[in-house]
Amino acid sequence: MSHNEEEQELPDGSAAPMPAPPPPDQRPDRLDVPAEAAGERLDAFVAAHLPWKSRCWFQHRIKDGDIRINGKFVRPSETLRAGDEVTFNWPADKSFVLQPENIDLDILAEEPEFLVLNKPSDMVVHPAKGNWTGTLVQGLLANATEEFKEMIDDEMRPGIVHRLDKDTSGALVIAKTVDALAALRHAFKEHLVSKTYLTVIIGALPQLRGEIRTNIGRHGTDRKKMSVLDHAGKPAETHYEVIATTVHASLLRVRILTGRTHQIRVHMAHLRHPVLGDAIYGGRRQEMPFMPDRQMLHAWKLTFPHPRTGERVEFTAPPPPDFLDCLARYGLTLPAA
Repeated sequence: MSHNEEEQELPDGSAAPMPAPPPPDQRPDRLDVPAEAAGERLDAFVAAHLPWKSRCWFQHRIKDGDIRINGKFVRPSETLRAGDEVTFNWPADKSFVLQPENIDLDILAEEPEFLVLNKPSDMVVHPAKGNWTGTLVQGLLANATEEFKEMIDDEMRPGIVHRLDKDTSGALVIAKTVDALAALRHAFKEHLVSKTYLTVIIGALPQLRGEIRTNIGRHGTDRKKMSVLDHAGKPAETHYEVIATTVHASLLRVRILTGRTHQIRVHMAHLRHPVLGDAIYGGRRQEMPFMPDRQMLHAWKLTFPHPRTGERVEFTAPPPPDFLDCLARYGLTLPAA
């Protein structure tokens, strides 16, 4: 299949566009799983019955909780059983066209194949429900319109290889060509990318170094949260080192070997020492002497194979003022780069 997920291959090998989606009032609210579909993956079943969107598109809707089985949050790979009820919460129709916006970008490095940015903590990476404008992607289009315009896809993520949460700051690598996009995605998939974060947590951990290995998956009832799961989810591995500790908080250097959603935040909460300022995972305790406006999590270093040469390159994103202010208030010292 081509890079365009909205194309299908014809018998002669050429690509044909997928059919246009029906009007909202003609889209099903549910599909009942027949006996002959038992054992199929949810994403494959939905894409086969509703061929006007790609399987990739449906996978994102499942992960967001817009498609469920018997009312429960599930994974795209969930196996169906005869009689299951697949329900849909269709996102609102939007006549949305991705447009460049003049947004200041903190570019740490730029080469013909990629650029590395220091993302501010109040910026969403790409357009999505509730954040259609002011995203990093719109800033990229203004920065190099032709380069990124060629990579616009159905998910409106031209050049995007990985993401950071809106309230997490730090280093992001962005592909500037289709070949670089493929190379960097391969590097992430094969765990050839090293990601090191700085985070301030509540309290003090019992040991200075540690490794956390659990499964992480979507929370059973709260669609905004992820959680540690015993018998579901995907493996997640986090290594941490305590850099400094005071009475109320600790500064950690954290390296993640996997890239699960909210991984560091979930794992720190699992240890009962949530990331300071994290409103979702318990990091806004009232007894703390100072409470920042967002979670104190910063993507500090990013190392990856150069998409053209294969040589490993490393980039460091200086922490923003609010992170440094938090360290100062708690008497924590930033490690040398």
